[in-house]
Amino acid sequence: MRRLAGLLVVPLLLLSAAACGSDDKDKDSDSPTSNGLPAITAGAKFGEKPTLAKGEGDPPKDLKVEVISEGKGEKTKKGDALQVNYLGQTWVSDKPFDNSFDRKQPLDLTLGAGDVIPGWEKGLEGQKVGSRVEMSIPPALGYGDQAKGDQIPANSTLVFVVDILKAKSYPASATGTEVAQDNIDLPKVGVNTDGKAPSVTIPKSDPPAKLVSNYVLESKGDVIKDTDSVVVRYEAYLWKDAKKFDSTYAANKTQTFPLPNLTLKGLKDGLVGKKVGSRLLLVIPPDQAFGDQETQGIPKDSTLVFAVDVVGKV
Repeated sequence: MRRLAGLLVVPLLLLSAAACGSDDKDKDSDSPTSNGLPAITAGAKFGEKPTLAKGEGDPPKDLKVEVISEGKGEKTKKGDALQVNYLGQTWVSDKPFDNSFDRKQPLDLTLGAGDVIPGWEKGLEGQKVGSRVEMSIPPALGYGDQAKGDQIPANSTLVFVVDILKAKSYPASATGTEVAQDNIDLPKVGVNTDGKAPSVTIPKSDPPAKLVSNYVLESKGDVIKDTDSVVVRYEAYLWKDAKKFDSTYAANKTQTFPLPNLTLKGLKDGLVGKKVGSRLLLVIPPDQAFGDQETQGIPKDSTLVFAVDVVGKV
């Protein structure tokens, strides 16, 4: 099954999301780092926007992680929803290709869910909340032989400074009051709350032409806004032939969807206005999904069906 993270969300840590070319320097910075990683020449403290020197000599062949300052929070683990600030550049440059400090919008991700490049997954796992880490990421754990615009050539070693702001674990399942599913022309979703994937039964009838967003279990949580980042578990099917094409349950993971970056209109519209902690049935017609474009194994003109547990928001 194809994970949806790369299909539904504006790519993370790419130039398309970058605030590039800003070279402001903090003259009151602490001393540079050592241990073979590029020096932090300004803004060395947690929470400050750093400035990095170029790497010296050949870059490390393997992932290298240096804890610049250790926080006092819990250690991160797979499945945690993280919120981080970061700055990234290539080993051979002192110009950042992306940073969240200038945007004043931390990045939300689920550790272990494939939201970010493998070097981030490996480098951030086990770090304490409140820590600042610097990472040198070899091409095999970054973007490999794929160039990303003009500032990240193919086979680049990447360097990141990352501040870990938050980490939180979330419930295994939605909870709430069962809502009647009495429309025989719509899919039926299971109401189990044991953390296992809910069943989804899709009828043989034609799919609806308009977006469907219905409660299966309605909680008393906060109402989701279009500026939120929500943490979800889901099952995803094609209406035709009831073929499952994605599942977070299969990987025993959550997924974080920053709604401002969510590109699938029907998914975003179906979540906004609903309550955190609930289970939803979403039926997304083609014009609010991938339209008349075949998309990585999802046929053109496909109606999509989601059973979504909104287990939290960041």
